[in-house]
Order: sequence, then C-alpha cells, then structure tokens
Amino acid sequence: MTINMKRNEIEKIEVDLLLDAIYRYHGYDFRNYARVSLKRRLNNMVRYAEVTHISELLNKVLYDKEFFDRFLQEMSISVTEMFRDPHFYLTMRSKIIDILKTYPFVKIWHAGCSTGEEVYSMAILLHEEKFLGKTQIYATDYNPYSLEIAREGVYHLKDIQKYSQSYLDAGGKISLADYYYGKYKSVKFHDFLKEKITFAHHNLVTDTSFGEMNMIICRNVLIYFDKNLQSKVYSLFNDSLIHDGFLCLGTKESMSFSETHPCFELFSDKEKIYRKNSSFAY
Repeated sequence: MTINMKRNEIEKIEVDLLLDAIYRYHGYDFRNYARVSLKRRLNNMVRYAEVTHISELLNKVLYDKEFFDRFLQEMSISVTEMFRDPHFYLTMRSKIIDILKTYPFVKIWHAGCSTGEEVYSMAILLHEEKFLGKTQIYATDYNPYSLEIAREGVYHLKDIQKYSQSYLDAGGKISLADYYYGKYKSVKFHDFLKEKITFAHHNLVTDTSFGEMNMIICRNVLIYFDKNLQSKVYSLFNDSLIHDGFLCLGTKESMSFSETHPCFELFSDKEKIYRKNSSFAY
C-alpha cells in the first residue's frame, strides 16, 4: 500500500469516527453527505481550529459548544439568493400558479430553506398573483442560525441590486424596493410577507414526513447528499405530497435513479419540476 493510499484510509477512518460521534451525541447525521463536499467543509474546520488532523476535531465537537455551533454553520448549505434562477419563477407564474388556484387552500414546504431568501421570493410571487392569502408556507432547516436570519428577513444591502434584477427577470410586476425598507447597510422585508410563513426546525436526514403538501421546494440541497441519502429524502417527499402535488428540485438534481421515480411525472425538464402521479400506488 502506497503512502497516499494509507493516508486516504486513515482520513476515512477519522471522518467516519467524527461523524458517528456527532450523530450519537448531537443527533445530527452527516454520514451520508457527498464525500467531496463533506471533506472540503471538514478541512475548512481543521484550518479554523488550527489543528492538523480531522480526528483532532472530535474533542472540540463533543466538549466545546461554541465550536460545534460554528461547525453546524460550516456544514449548513447556505448558497441561496432571492429569485435564484429567474426562469423557475417564470414557470411558476405561467404554468403552476393557475393549477394551485384550483384548490381552496394550498400548503407549500420549502425544505432546507437556509437563510430564507427563496422563501420570501415565493411569498412575493404569490402576493403578486393574488394567492398568498390562500397559502401556508412552511420554511424549514436544521440550522437554527440560518432559521433565525430567515425569521428576521434582514439581508445585506449590497446584495439587493442583484436581487432586484433577478426579481424583474422572474416576471416581477413592480419594484423589489416596494417590499422592503432600508436601514444603514441592510434591508428588512415587510412583515406582511411573513404572515403566511411558518419557520420551523426540520432535518431532512433524520426527521419524518412533513404534513400533506401541495408543493415541495428543495432546490440545490440534494446535490450535497450521496445517492442513498437522496433516495431516502425522495421517499420522504413522496410521503409528504398530496396526489398531483409538485416537487421542485435544482436544475442539476434528478430523481430518475430513485425508487420513487415511478411515482412522479416530469412536469418541466429544464426546471426539474415533477408532479406526483395520482394513478401510481407506491
């Protein structure tokens, strides 16, 4: 066995021990995260802790609460922005909202909502389509710090210019500035947008189904999971959707390999929007 092979084997043992300890003590399960992304995040924590080996993080995650809080933030998938992929929201406006309006009341689950920018984007869209009042949005994440930012609805002013253009590209009907007020170097979105949003803790890896939803939005989260964990989450979504409900994934995500794939029909290939097949019994 070469030196590099030995090093890789040792590192795998270190990672497995660390993740198992976190699961057993804290209840957070990162064991089936995609290894390339996972190792990059763990190496970031090695540098942050100013240690040499991943195994040296074990003592810190078990005994140092402040360090573990920082660890959770590093592991959280927080790459998000308002009206991300504007064409997705255009598809919502042109093809899906009218279908949702055939229901007297609609429940939407934003799974893995991170800091909430995409949740507020959907609330704005529903408001402009005069349907927010008949909707309940559930925005969930496992990271309490991301959820707190989402609840506050306060974001950096420097990001707003980009968000404003994405809003217009997504079919925005007025100006994004009409939905927030600025203060110093931040903006806060108006509270009326939160009246139909419930922010709650939910872990896609360890928690069970989340009600009976008309639509689930989980975009650009599953790319960080391995195939087995992805399949588990797809089953969770299947259990959480009503018949004919919509599942919205990221453009680089697909459920074609999963056991639940026959339960869904592809509604929009470009936007990776699926619809649960009411005629298929899983």
